[in-house]
Amino acid sequence: MTISADPMSPLKRVPPLHTAVDVSIANDPEIQSLSPSALLVGIERLRRQRQAVILAHNYQVPEIQDIADYVGDSLQLAQHAQKSASGVIVFCGVHFMAETAAILCPDKRVLIPDPDAGCSLAQSVTASEVRAWRQEHSGAVVVAYINTNADVKAEVDYICTSSNAVEIVASIPTDQEILFLPDQFLGLYVQSRTGRRMHLWLGECHVHASIRPEDIDRLMNRYPDADLLLHPECGCVSQCLWRLAEGELPADRTLVLSTGGMVRHARECISAVDIVGTEIGMLYRLRKENPSKLFVPLREDAVCSYMKTITLKKVYRALRDDVYPVEVPTDIAARSRDAIERMVAIG
Repeated sequence: MTISADPMSPLKRVPPLHTAVDVSIANDPEIQSLSPSALLVGIERLRRQRQAVILAHNYQVPEIQDIADYVGDSLQLAQHAQKSASGVIVFCGVHFMAETAAILCPDKRVLIPDPDAGCSLAQSVTASEVRAWRQEHSGAVVVAYINTNADVKAEVDYICTSSNAVEIVASIPTDQEILFLPDQFLGLYVQSRTGRRMHLWLGECHVHASIRPEDIDRLMNRYPDADLLLHPECGCVSQCLWRLAEGELPADRTLVLSTGGMVRHARECISAVDIVGTEIGMLYRLRKENPSKLFVPLREDAVCSYMKTITLKKVYRALRDDVYPVEVPTDIAARSRDAIERMVAIG
């Protein structure tokens, strides 16, 4: 295994606290005059008029999750966008997710309420860096996590999400060299599950990378009978797998899951307490759907500012003014579609 250095660590990139869209909203007299209830009524009216569907990621703020037609993880949102009969999709997530929907649905209009909703992990690798990396490893198969921009997806062979990365890597012939990007922690987890040696790009989600083993020890001591749910992007996952092997963590109650997997686990398991290691937006859905259970975040400050940029006012403006369309250049869309559709087909 080799890890390719990213000279621009995503930890050095601070998400914007105020975007250009915030300024536009502040200067919009109609939107500023709407009460919270009138805003909800207006969104519903515009949604019907446009025959639009609103999709929201699990990390979105509660009020966005509440108005969405569908809430899910990256893979689920991509699949739902494809299946939707609506010609207009308002995508409440980060930009690379909306790009994926636009690539998969070229006949639909995909709007993102705030185009500055980015992703530190997606910013950790560029298309030119992928091309250079491939030249260093002629003949290698390149697998990219879905948390990448469209021009990066156009340079790879397979796309994966946290829920299907293990299955996709396991499907690649064992004699093939594999380059995995951009998340090093997800890559390490996939290696441990598949036994495949891979070259890993040195990228990380600045939120998940901050979740450390000491956070787990603190909460497991407080809730000794809890189930521990960890997203595979977490910086502590590789150490947790080692601790599992050494018997330092409960094997039957330590689970590495995508956000969609966390939703399913919460519905099906009998534990009274779940400790959740991911962005705290996930807690709202888990608590809403399972009110009798206690969900405890591994870190209260595990907040992605990018995921919180979309608001009800921005959704209203997106529907009213038909902004902001997500358009992927035809050549990039064509080159990336096959890799994305392989991911969707595998599920």
